[in-house]
Amino acid sequence: MAANILVIEDEPAIQELLSLNIVQAGHNALRALSVEHAQELLRNTLPDLILLDWMLPGMSGIEYARRLKADNLTKSIPIIMLTARGDEFDKVRGLEVGADDYVTKPFSPRELNARIKAVLRRRAPQMTDDPIEIQGLMLDPTTHRVTGNSVNIDLGPTEFRLLHFFMGNAERVHSRSQLLDKVWGDRVFVEDRTVDVHIRRLRNALAASGHEDLIQTVRGAGYRLSSKLN
Repeated sequence: MAANILVIEDEPAIQELLSLNIVQAGHNALRALSVEHAQELLRNTLPDLILLDWMLPGMSGIEYARRLKADNLTKSIPIIMLTARGDEFDKVRGLEVGADDYVTKPFSPRELNARIKAVLRRRAPQMTDDPIEIQGLMLDPTTHRVTGNSVNIDLGPTEFRLLHFFMGNAERVHSRSQLLDKVWGDRVFVEDRTVDVHIRRLRNALAASGHEDLIQTVRGAGYRLSSKLN
């Protein structure tokens, strides 16, 4: 599943290079030249990861990272800091305000992509192409196949994305609105009850291998995928 990655970099040439690397790695690049521009973009869509330059006009990247992590809407978005500073003290500052990783300029495309993949694997595994296995249920994003105890499970595209998200975030409870944002996208306007319909379809499909009970309803909160079968 392609990730939406917001690049906040005030040097157009570097921004272009970063965006090109992101697209070549199979993801979508969103661009902002300043904090103000980034805020405008965030009002319309929430990215899966942010590449944030340390030195920005108006507000430093370190201060903006602190603001993002203090905001309930954006605090869970992973951040990779881009910096020309190689001192350990500066790197520690970035990590202390909530950044997940940092890349020191100049950087190689291979290093950048490796760090992006590593952060997504830790924070948003549903955005990587790595197979996921839970209690004999296997999902392979590359081949778009799901098997349970050696039984092939036929899923529609929405149910596949839903299961991928659940398996990448096992044991975490997600409200209907959160699932709509993460699986359908925050620009898609559908009713919350649409989630219930697709949850029911997903459970019916997983019944073929006896995994339907992995998808649990949490009363008053939403849904979760449990890593333990009853």
